[in-house]
Amino acid sequence: MTTALVTGGTSGIGAAFARALAERGHDLVLVARDADRLASVAAELGDRYGVGVETLPADLAVRDDVLVVAARLADAERPVDVLVNNAGYGLHVKLLDDDLPAHERAIDVMCLAVLALGGAAGRAMRERGHGTIINVASLAAYISQGAYSPIKAWVLAYSEGLANELHGSGVTVTAVNPGWVRTEFHDRAGITTSSIPDFVWVEPDRVARETLADADKGRAISVPTKRWKLQKLLARHAPRSAVRLASRMLSRSRE
Repeated sequence: MTTALVTGGTSGIGAAFARALAERGHDLVLVARDADRLASVAAELGDRYGVGVETLPADLAVRDDVLVVAARLADAERPVDVLVNNAGYGLHVKLLDDDLPAHERAIDVMCLAVLALGGAAGRAMRERGHGTIINVASLAAYISQGAYSPIKAWVLAYSEGLANELHGSGVTVTAVNPGWVRTEFHDRAGITTSSIPDFVWVEPDRVARETLADADKGRAISVPTKRWKLQKLLARHAPRSAVRLASRMLSRSRE
């Protein structure tokens, strides 16, 4: 039996990955801050899919908690075959906002924790000669919007760098770059979505399924759905001045 560890595994995209991995027969290690919610989700997944579900309460903005999760990934007696670095949240803060703690927490959770856990998993998996690491980035990585875009651009660049370091080891690294996904993400961040048309939204279970299929093929970058693949191509190849203009317009529409 193989084991998958999912951070932020009790809601949104993380919960979708947990369901998809359990459906594939993986035992799970779920990491999140809310111990009660962890227990509830673990019981539900265990009953539904007949897999073992371990819970690991942790706040990935806290260095000691990150080290506990990293130690679990490094445990040779209980190997983890798949890591999904999903924990994160919407960051409705501007680069000029005088709120250093908000920026620090975002970097701790969505950059430093990803670095620490990806490294711990990568070393352990390389030693065994196989494994899969999935890091949740965003299509925001390709635009220039507030503090969130640079953070997700870092996740994307980190994932490609880690994939290079692990090339030929039997361990693959995939950065998933979803567009608009129907989760609690935007409400929690106070982001207005009323102007976003229905047809652009993607269900989190589809994101998980398509990402896992890309990871199976060893792809370093996954963009679920054809419509968001097209958006990525436009963002990659359009003049940067046009991308900045589109980013400003998008930011104004969400205020």
